[in-house]
Amino acid sequence: MTEKNYNPEQKQNMGINKQQKNQKMQQPAVAKTEKLEKKEEAKPAEDKKTETKVEEKKQETVSKPVIKEKPKKTNAVVNGIGVPISTKQSMAISRFIKRKKIEDAIRDLEQVARLKKPVPMKGEIPHRKGEIMSGRFPQKAAKEFIILLKSLAANSAYNGLENPIITQSVPNIGSRPFGRKGIRRKRTNITIIAEDKKQMVKNK
Repeated sequence: MTEKNYNPEQKQNMGINKQQKNQKMQQPAVAKTEKLEKKEEAKPAEDKKTETKVEEKKQETVSKPVIKEKPKKTNAVVNGIGVPISTKQSMAISRFIKRKKIEDAIRDLEQVARLKKPVPMKGEIPHRKGEIMSGRFPQKAAKEFIILLKSLAANSAYNGLENPIITQSVPNIGSRPFGRKGIRRKRTNITIIAEDKKQMVKNK
């Protein structure tokens, strides 16, 4: 350095400024480390609180399970739509099985299908042996009714009916499609309802 540019006071000032800058840089670093230490100390407590809350929620879900109660039904219903049988025969069989247990009705219709027990009918129909005046053996209709009664027994068991009895059996004329040579087919809609015997006594 030349004598003109040499200034000892300026050099001392530069040294002091450097020291001050270093001190300022060190102070924020120390403050940051202190803050981090405080956060780390506070974290375990917060973690414990969250863990306790999660455990409480789990216990609540375990202690209070959501159970949907099945609505209790007092009857069982089965619907046969477009059954290929005569409506007249269906009316006779409906009167034949009404106020009977489902098992007894199935057993009687099986005998009808075997030509051992006739179904009472009205009109100009030949007489049959036994207590009835006139009757027939509608085998096809009896087999279709047996299928419906078996599904009715399954429905009554699912609904929890202890002693189901057939209270209603309603046949109606269904949609009759055309067959060969313009002949209309026989179709019947059947609705059978069974109720528990205890509830029938209460309703009376």
